[in-house]
Amino acid sequence: MNQITLTLPYPISANRYWASRVVTPKGKRPMSITYVTPEAAAYKDAVAKLACLVGVTTPIRGRVQLDVKLYPNRPQDYATRQRKFGAAWDDSVLCMDLDNANKVLLDAIKGVAIEDDKWVRRLIAERMEPDGEARVVVTITPMPVGNPQMELA
Repeated sequence: MNQITLTLPYPISANRYWASRVVTPKGKRPMSITYVTPEAAAYKDAVAKLACLVGVTTPIRGRVQLDVKLYPNRPQDYATRQRKFGAAWDDSVLCMDLDNANKVLLDAIKGVAIEDDKWVRRLIAERMEPDGEARVVVTITPMPVGNPQMELA
């Protein structure tokens, strides 16, 4: 299978992806459960639909490399920020942490564009300069299995 590039909506924060609550089953002790929020389910559904629109019909099986480019929303006052902060103006733009974005993204593409996130062998992530609408661009490349370490056999 060939490389896949997807332009997806800006991910929700991992802090809003899962929620926990305490439930008390009848006649049992209270226990905490963690679940995917409705907002997370909607994000996963949007990712699946967008992947389908660009022709992704089956996930890439086996080892993959992911190149993730996270574009925060460009604020209306970006020109003022450029004058004030110079080349580092985009450091003043609100953007989620890359690790939060990656976890949500991997969960959303699992079973859609990749078989399972356990097959991600290389993950390259970069926060980009805001150039318009917030989004994430992920390029998924199949990775061949290299030669085994024969000295370990």
